[in-house]
Amino acid sequence: MIIGICTCEIFIFNSNSLKSKRSLVKSIIEKSKNRFNISIAEVGDNDKWQKSIIAFSTISNEQKVVEETMDKVINFFDSYSEIEIISIKRELL
Repeated sequence: MIIGICTCEIFIFNSNSLKSKRSLVKSIIEKSKNRFNISIAEVGDNDKWQKSIIAFSTISNEQKVVEETMDKVINFFDSYSEIEIISIKRELL
């Protein structure tokens, strides 16, 4: 059994309030959860209106499947023009 954990720090363009930030982050989290069947949450920078840290995990019997899922989720995040990924940390357990 392979567990993949990924933490992404993102910068949010044109966010001028916590309300607008939370709306976008919530949308990204819900769409990612439904599309990729992952566990995902905002885990940091909750009180900063232009930054967020989002972490997700996936599990499989094969390392290749875990890595592919993580790549797909990161590419999905990258498809949002409203955000920029600042850093990515990956772990395989």
